[in-house]
Amino acid sequence: MLLLSLTWYEIISVSLANGEPPITASIMAPSDLHIVKHDFGVILSWNSNITEEIKTYDVTYVLIYKFDTAKEITEKLQKKEKMIRLGLHSGFHAKVKTQLLSKESEDIKESNWTEFTYKAPPVYIQNFSCVIYNVSNLNCTWDIKTEAPEDAQYFLSYRHSREEFQCQLYLTNAKNKNTGCHMKEVYFNHTNNIRFNITVKELSNSSENHSYYKKIMPQRLEKLNPPINVSISLENRRIKINWKPPPTIGSAKKKCFTYQVKITDLEPVDVSEEEYVHPIHDPTKQYVIQVRAKKTTCISNKFWSEWSEPVFINDEYKDYKMNTWKLLILILFPSMIFTAGLLIFLCRRYKCIDPILTPIPHPSDRIRIWLASDAALCQEYGLVLQTSNMLFISDLSTPVTEPSFNTSEVNMHSEIMLVPLEKNKHKGIN
Repeated sequence: MLLLSLTWYEIISVSLANGEPPITASIMAPSDLHIVKHDFGVILSWNSNITEEIKTYDVTYVLIYKFDTAKEITEKLQKKEKMIRLGLHSGFHAKVKTQLLSKESEDIKESNWTEFTYKAPPVYIQNFSCVIYNVSNLNCTWDIKTEAPEDAQYFLSYRHSREEFQCQLYLTNAKNKNTGCHMKEVYFNHTNNIRFNITVKELSNSSENHSYYKKIMPQRLEKLNPPINVSISLENRRIKINWKPPPTIGSAKKKCFTYQVKITDLEPVDVSEEEYVHPIHDPTKQYVIQVRAKKTTCISNKFWSEWSEPVFINDEYKDYKMNTWKLLILILFPSMIFTAGLLIFLCRRYKCIDPILTPIPHPSDRIRIWLASDAALCQEYGLVLQTSNMLFISDLSTPVTEPSFNTSEVNMHSEIMLVPLEKNKHKGIN
């Protein structure tokens, strides 16, 4: 106990000798936290409550603040204020404390925390995102919250390199509300940030306008074009792939780019150079090769480019397929000839197609001669048989019917007796 008392006495004596108040003195917590609005957000400031005696120590302020759903952010400050960018957040919770560091020793004394909650004006949009593509095109989109006023409309502008730019073309939803913006032929200096400004105007109340700001580096928004000049070559049964980086708004140094190479159905391979060698080339397969790019070294970019146009390795594959077809034809054609010849021989041997080729029978020559002689006799006697019950005589005006004949002379069911006209002229008909 005596030893501890002597040690404590020596520490206080050294502090007093150096003109520093004892570090065990109580430190008041910061007070009077207040907000001042700023174009990019708000400025949070406070009173330090540091006395003249304590000013001889190194003073640091520890600030911790947190937005609605984001993680806590911790900063150590020398000043009694901090500008906080709200973005699309509707407020934050903060707490601050004072730390004293002795210049002669490493002892630290801290005050208690002072907490503060800031409730910002309502935010009616969410999920704001932008992308720069084709070097000079800009697309931004956002969602409208359900609690937004029915008559509110949304407008976008941005400031870059000391110039203000208004949206060229708005994208609208089914309720005719602006939910996106498209701009073309815009150019960005990668060293200067873009400050986006979304203004919400209530049409029924012109005084109720809200503006939200978001500041982003252009390169973080850039979606690169696919790599260019993709070429392939075959070396020692290996596939060598080369390409060139796409144009970009930022640094075009080789080290800034990361690539992925996709070969047919294989998993993409990460590559840091502008070439890749695939170790195996199977001439019996067809290869489809594509490359894409993004920036991860000079600056982190979350967007991959689209895949490049596919490049095919199929010349040898086509030759292989052609040779395969030729081989199949050489094998199958003789087999088909032999099979066809065998079928023809069997059909002729067993006359399996004779019933099909047998012609339809025609009337015999006797029947044709008989019919021809009957026709000649009819012409000779001038008789034409129209029906089985009626017979005409060429020189009479009236037909002779069946009852006019003597049944003993003519049998109508079996035959007709023909008499020459010259002999018939003087005879009557009973």
